[in-house]
Amino acid sequence: MTDLTDLRLSYTRAALSRDELKADPAEQFSEWLKAALQGGAVREPYAFVLATADASGQPSVRTLLLRGIDEQGQLSFYTGYESEKGRALAGNPRAEMLFFWDALEQQVRVRGRVERLSSEESTAYFHKRPHDSQLAALASTPQSAPIESRAALEAKFAALHEQFGGQEVPRPDFWGGFRLVPERWEFWQGRPNRMHDRLVYLRQGEGWALERLMP
Repeated sequence: MTDLTDLRLSYTRAALSRDELKADPAEQFSEWLKAALQGGAVREPYAFVLATADASGQPSVRTLLLRGIDEQGQLSFYTGYESEKGRALAGNPRAEMLFFWDALEQQVRVRGRVERLSSEESTAYFHKRPHDSQLAALASTPQSAPIESRAALEAKFAALHEQFGGQEVPRPDFWGGFRLVPERWEFWQGRPNRMHDRLVYLRQGEGWALERLMP
């Protein structure tokens, strides 16, 4: 058994107060994300952990990339609709995102309902992806399904590369985008002695209520 009980860090970089937070949590998130993107201290700060639960209640988590946040503060990502997360969201369209930026000692959680993006939005993003990433979406289908070997996967990719060459790859119907419509945002700033700052925005009509949580 590995004993990790004596391993810990004390977070001393910053503090977080209600007074410094913006009224709109999406604006606050964008400000934090911009700071995380600057300087390169955080690798891929747009990466997040997505937690879902299927219709039976079985939870699952995985890491994805945030691909946009719109004027309404809705966050978008893309995947295969037949993947484990795609099937889970079809049966239970609710999820939570977690962004953790260790270099900044910050964490953001976003919870809400999830809906599909339009076909037009999904197609537009699909063709922004590098050509080989488009081919990979086809090669890895059905996503999350068993495959006999890495060689078999590479063979599928090679065949698609030969088929399409430099041609435009049509977006498959089984691949597209989702948006999370936030109902709750939590901003976490690490503090010494585990006395962390946790500020939460809760949807209240057309606006947001802000409250502090015990650490």
